[in-house]
Amino acid sequence: MAYNVHTPLQSTAASLPELEQRVRDDLACLCYPPANWVVPTVADGREKVHDVVVIGGGMCGLVASFALIGAGIQNIRIFDRNPQGREGPWLTYARMETLRSPKQLTGPAYGMASLTFRAWFIAQFDNETWATLDKIPRTMWMEYLCWYRKVLDLPVENGVEVKTILPEGPLMRLTLVGEGVREKSVLARKVVMATGRDGMGHPNIPGFVEGLPQKYWAHSSHEIDFAALRGKRVAVVGVGASAVDNAAEALEAGAAEVRHLVRRKEMPCINKLMGIGSFGFTAAFPQLGDARRWQIMNYSLRTQTPAPRGSTLRVSRHPNAYFHFDAAVEKTRIDGDEIVIQTSQGKPVHADFLILGTGFGVDPLARKELDGYADKIRLWQDCFTPPAGQENADLGRFPYLANDFTFLEREPGQAPWLANIHSFNSGATASLGKVSGDIPGISEGAAWLAQEIAAKLYTENFDQYWQRLLDYDTPELRGDEWTASPLPDNTQTAARKQA
Repeated sequence: MAYNVHTPLQSTAASLPELEQRVRDDLACLCYPPANWVVPTVADGREKVHDVVVIGGGMCGLVASFALIGAGIQNIRIFDRNPQGREGPWLTYARMETLRSPKQLTGPAYGMASLTFRAWFIAQFDNETWATLDKIPRTMWMEYLCWYRKVLDLPVENGVEVKTILPEGPLMRLTLVGEGVREKSVLARKVVMATGRDGMGHPNIPGFVEGLPQKYWAHSSHEIDFAALRGKRVAVVGVGASAVDNAAEALEAGAAEVRHLVRRKEMPCINKLMGIGSFGFTAAFPQLGDARRWQIMNYSLRTQTPAPRGSTLRVSRHPNAYFHFDAAVEKTRIDGDEIVIQTSQGKPVHADFLILGTGFGVDPLARKELDGYADKIRLWQDCFTPPAGQENADLGRFPYLANDFTFLEREPGQAPWLANIHSFNSGATASLGKVSGDIPGISEGAAWLAQEIAAKLYTENFDQYWQRLLDYDTPELRGDEWTASPLPDNTQTAARKQA
């Protein structure tokens, strides 16, 4: 029987408490959580060692932790630097009205229908309201993630920031700061950097703002006082999703005008990767070989993912919004109390405030957590030379990861501890696909990550598990289930036959 997104559910929870009980029953049927099977590790001085530390309590960190616990790896810690309820970008620098992803995507549900956004939504409303819902409101998605964390009882520790990740023998030492810190540092066998879209790099800040006083500009990921832009002339660099969302915020706050300055000659209109998204693509991508992976990612980056239709209309419905194409920003300067922006068309644009919708760059060297050895991480530019016409310096700075999301060494033997750090964030995209940041493939990525970490933890302690096998002596049979019988007397049988 075929179902579509609007086929009414026939047996829905009538409230969140009822749905939460359904989740608990589902988990019980799945024997979650299973017993912890990992051999304990003790450091010198008897300090506790955690099997896994997950950095980040947003969507990626939550589903990764759920997968690890479900794999029988329970000796974990989850740290997030933000206060509870403000993990990830959803209530900070994400400024879209709704998510881009279709509402029916299962996201972090990890194969459990009762954990989907749809089940959560219908438990509070009904099938009819679900049918009329177009896209998921951004703030509602954050409410769902908070519920997801609560119903799964995931032990996120908020107000804890990881400052450094350093090798200490075969282990990793993480130094911690923040209001939620219980100890100054912890030891871990494995570290998962579930640090989101900017978690393996930094905001892209173009050189043309160098020398421009900070009060005149902001990146789209920065905190911006939009109320202060009322009556102001605002220029926005770029026309991607973040640029458009910030332009809309400025317009709705009463900006006198907002001008998009766009390097491209035409508006990007097609989200190319939507055309090949499938379970097959997710499964095959890491196996495609360097040339094909580069070909796909370079094409995607060059064609650019367009802003969603609703977000773009949110801007263009204002008569004081302008889209200027083929108008790359070349330099900026201050004249009195206004910004003069020189464009590739030779015509200056005058503004009171400049917003950079220029996205994020991937660059392990920019990660303070990896200070002292980030230059030892193998990047795509270290091991792949693209064909003529496919050069892409930004793509070349992506880390070239192993299939378990771990970093590889640029020079073998120089930093073997990199095999203990899993880059479960946007930095994995070039090597492993979109399975560690975007909603569509996040559960597949988490399952994959948990399996790989489990395999590593097991093989590293193989001798102990072998001894467990040798020592195991719990009998299945007690000895009273059978009676031994002698073999038949073949001599008597032969005599009877002769007679």
